[in-house]
Amino acid sequence: MKLLFIGSRLYDDLDWYVRSKGIESVLTESNEDAINLDLPDQVFIVPRGMDGPKQVALMQNVDAIVPLIGIDPPLIDVAHMKEEIESEYNIPVIASDVRAVELTSNKIRTKSFYEEIGVATPQYQILNNPNELKMDFPVVLKQGEGQGGKDIKVAHSIDDVEEYFEEFDQALCEKFVEGSEISIEVLGYGGEYVALPPIYKGETTLEGTHPLNKVKTGPCMVEGLDNNLVQHTAYKIAKNLDSDGIFEMDFMFSKETQQLYAIEVNTRPNGTRYLTTATCGINSLCELVNMAIGEFSLSKIYDNLEYHYSTEIPIGNYEGPSPKEPIKSFEDNDFVVHGPEGYQRVTARADSKEGLKQLVDKLT
Repeated sequence: MKLLFIGSRLYDDLDWYVRSKGIESVLTESNEDAINLDLPDQVFIVPRGMDGPKQVALMQNVDAIVPLIGIDPPLIDVAHMKEEIESEYNIPVIASDVRAVELTSNKIRTKSFYEEIGVATPQYQILNNPNELKMDFPVVLKQGEGQGGKDIKVAHSIDDVEEYFEEFDQALCEKFVEGSEISIEVLGYGGEYVALPPIYKGETTLEGTHPLNKVKTGPCMVEGLDNNLVQHTAYKIAKNLDSDGIFEMDFMFSKETQQLYAIEVNTRPNGTRYLTTATCGINSLCELVNMAIGEFSLSKIYDNLEYHYSTEIPIGNYEGPSPKEPIKSFEDNDFVVHGPEGYQRVTARADSKEGLKQLVDKLT
């Protein structure tokens, strides 16, 4: 079995799994100085875009293509490439299709999608100038496209809104919800979907604290919130998107109304994947490989589900004990270190809350 992986930045997360399955790995990358280029069996440096990976896939006669792209802008090109290669060459591409990417890559379209399928989302309006605002403060101002907290502002007054419009001509204005931030991964392939355990990402803040600066925990344990509701809602969203790959969904649980609100969907590998793996033993990137080689199975996932307490802590530069090989796998480790130097994080797990506290004390 020969697989083409697109993008090297995330490849070290699953290189150990690819080798364990005896898969021949081919990788394309547009940056000749990128990390992890020493890991695959073959590497091809190609121009940006999907034409290069497509040509390599055909030249190498690969059995499937697994894009490892963790940012939003290239996803629509991947989706168009998927539809072309699957229809013309019958090579599976483990990624979302054009419809799913178009619905999820723009926050305004995503809002309309939620309303169409009957999923609750915070009150919102589209502003073309500050004078159109009809909502009470505080509100959250966003752009239709963007990720990782980019171009998001919590506005407390009309002056804040006017300041935002000094940079932008339009804004998605959303009611600020005080409550708990939740993330969940859904895996889908061939019309089958499974929602993994929800992850707690902290409380909303009027300062707009970036998620990377918060301590996160799994599984999600929020008073008044039923995790089954989160999983059911996430499953419903994925089922209606009707596509393949990883879906990472963000929710908010309001303390005031006890209501679960859907915020956004990402059709790509995401930042909470280490916590999900630590919590339940299911590695979403490895499941992409399983989809590519015909071994993705809901029954296998359910059989392999584990139950741990986990946490992810921003640590800057990690100086604690070294994890065992493979260092990005929880199969033989109770912690994984990830992220670039200066911004590293430790994700740790244990079978009890007390055991987790002791492990974190040892690591930090």
